[in-house]
Amino acid sequence: MKIIVLSSLAYSLVNFRGDLLKAMIDNGHSVIACAPDRDLVTQNKLTDMGVEFVVTPMQRTGTNPMSDLVLALDYFRLIRREQPDIVLAYTQKPIIYGGLATRLAHLVGSRAKFFALMSGLGQVFTEGAGYASWLRIAVIRLYRAAIAKSQATFVFNADDRKDMIALGIISHHQKVIQVPGSGVSLARFPPCAPVVLPTRFLMIGRLMRNKGIVEFLEASRLVRRNFPHCEFQIVGRCEDENPSGISRAESERLAAEYEVDFVPGTDDVRPYLAACSVFVLPSYYREGLPRTILEALASARAVITTDLPGCRDAVVDGINGYLVRPRDGNDLAMAMMRFAAEPERANLMGKASLALARDVYDVDKVNLQLLGEMGLINSSGVHPQERRPSTSEISPHQIAASSGA
Repeated sequence: MKIIVLSSLAYSLVNFRGDLLKAMIDNGHSVIACAPDRDLVTQNKLTDMGVEFVVTPMQRTGTNPMSDLVLALDYFRLIRREQPDIVLAYTQKPIIYGGLATRLAHLVGSRAKFFALMSGLGQVFTEGAGYASWLRIAVIRLYRAAIAKSQATFVFNADDRKDMIALGIISHHQKVIQVPGSGVSLARFPPCAPVVLPTRFLMIGRLMRNKGIVEFLEASRLVRRNFPHCEFQIVGRCEDENPSGISRAESERLAAEYEVDFVPGTDDVRPYLAACSVFVLPSYYREGLPRTILEALASARAVITTDLPGCRDAVVDGINGYLVRPRDGNDLAMAMMRFAAEPERANLMGKASLALARDVYDVDKVNLQLLGEMGLINSSGVHPQERRPSTSEISPHQIAASSGA
């Protein structure tokens, strides 16, 4: 079969979907991957995998209807020219305009099946993000039209389906399948013992306020008053164009003010995970299931994150980490200080994280489920495994027992 994969960032095609694209190729399919930016490093990696790369114009964070119309028409022309069997889109604009373009292409003879991979509802649906109500209403209506005829919508957490129904994006009868996020490569992220002295807290994510950057900084100051040996590090790319973004100049000012080590975004976060004690993501962005949390689990790291959709799905509170109140630097600091006071907690909870990664979030298991649902498993006798249990279906006792905690 021929498959078109639509994305909003070239980098994500390899770093977040690379294993899925490779699985498609390994099953004998032809794959065209699309993104709005021409990243030569990513393009070369895709070529080496046997994936064709196509640039599609997009303003990732803009709300200009004319530029979005150009995107939809470009998708339509691509689908009409390539005549794919399947169109798979992820993130907001590719899902909306890819879904609309696929429906339009059906009017001129295309038989492409459309699948939406909802890696979170996104910033427009983040509480307190400051977007106008008309924009949210417009996005809801566009989403509804885009996925009305989709074969299936994949979601990453237990909250998105009911929230999409409540918002009017989908109806009860539409097919929605929960998968364990994008999965994580256990080979690429091998486990190692956490650093316990000094206690080092690591945050990885785009430099956006609604990822919890400010709360992490506030918590670092509170923790250091009681445990001056603790260290704090943030690894992430600046987001100058995003309304919630933090610029390079501002990150330098914050680093000096809070004595926190800011590291520019990197293609390889493994050295930073290996050098930390505990992974922290105090996000209040409307996440799907953050890839960074899964990478921390595979690396055998305890996780502190917010008790919000997506973030909480991969953490069993008190077993492989702690859930804290969103936008609450004090609550975050209290969770951090538990590890600072008892460094061995990081090791015990890290073992529980690793057990969870192996049982639920192994990327090979996740990809088998995705390929199976899309009818892309080849005829060599390989079949999708039975559905893996979600985090909510695994008891804390099972995780504790399997980890030796």
